[in-house]
Amino acid sequence: MDLKSGYPFWAIKNGLMHAFPPLKSDLRCDVAIIGGGITGALIADELAAHGHEVAVVEQRDIGWGSSAASTALLQYEIDTHMLDLAKRYGEADAVLAYRQCAEAIAMLQDKARGIRDVDFAWADSLYYASKYRHARVLRDEFNLRLKHGFQVELLEPEALQENYRIDAPAAILSHQAARIDPYRMAYRLLARLEKRGSPVFDRTHIAEFHATSRSVTLRTEGGQTIRANHVVLAAGYANQHWLKQKVAQNRSSYAFISDPIETDTLGPLKDTMVWESARPYLYMRSTGDGRLLIGGEDDSVDVPARRDARVEKKARILHRKVTKLFPHLPLQLAFAWAGTFAETRDGLPFFGPHAQHGPRIHFAMAYGGNGITYSMLGADLLRALIEKRRHPLAALFDFKRLER
Repeated sequence: MDLKSGYPFWAIKNGLMHAFPPLKSDLRCDVAIIGGGITGALIADELAAHGHEVAVVEQRDIGWGSSAASTALLQYEIDTHMLDLAKRYGEADAVLAYRQCAEAIAMLQDKARGIRDVDFAWADSLYYASKYRHARVLRDEFNLRLKHGFQVELLEPEALQENYRIDAPAAILSHQAARIDPYRMAYRLLARLEKRGSPVFDRTHIAEFHATSRSVTLRTEGGQTIRANHVVLAAGYANQHWLKQKVAQNRSSYAFISDPIETDTLGPLKDTMVWESARPYLYMRSTGDGRLLIGGEDDSVDVPARRDARVEKKARILHRKVTKLFPHLPLQLAFAWAGTFAETRDGLPFFGPHAQHGPRIHFAMAYGGNGITYSMLGADLLRALIEKRRHPLAALFDFKRLER
């Protein structure tokens, strides 16, 4: 399935940064990672850095999937409120999930420092009540986060209007968010991995795999065989193909990016990402070269041709919404696209084995709108599982929580 629409800005801006070969002969490794986007890159980097012999296999060009279509807002806020997670799994697990996501952003900063030039920058995150009836919930959410030590402020209508020119009844301002170029990050991580001796292959499609108690054998459509001790399936929503159980729902999100805007005109939007309480929500953030990246209008269409046909209309709707919210901004649409992703009912991802395939096949999937932060957490979690160590998120991000 195609994971992107049109020409996402990251792919146009960066192009094909590095040439990776297709797999042409049989291969043996410790961990085979299927998927060459930001998820696969982060997992491969984490495992290789701790002594695991890894190989990465991507069916398209590297990064040319959800990573190219990502809007890359790095936030600890999960699409599900901490309040709602607390009702479902208890306050301790809800706080744990949010804290770990906050830590993931700092971990991503460390990764970005090591490879540089991936447009990582810290930012604020403004979550505003787009309907008056949402204000009470936002205040309750703010109080719970404040109780547990998160760096948040509650903004009332006067402050919102004065500081951000937003007309809303309330908002939560967080100081733990960031941005990144996900396509460039994936390419640079995998190019470094290859330079250090770990093979990376693209245009190589896995046709089947078979797991035993001791190893996993994978076969490509070209007839090559990969033998590994463990396999990580990091192919985004396409992972559902390997599972009989329906574990997530596919959604598509639409985005456009503007021409560069003067810094003085952008004002606080230069270093503040903005998103709303309505669902599906409107969201936006700036880029390092002064563009505004706007997304939203999510729907359940995941058939590429039908989804792609909606891009222009969805971009016009998004443009109209942002113009209404910020009439002073000279928003000139430059590129528009869409991407498909999988999300769960509770907003949490899945990392680890599924009973259908046994302990040597690990899944990384169903991130909703938090793909990059979840992927960073998943890299650490999957390494712990492969090394047979405990991890605080293992139970919460396990498929078994579907049975709760």
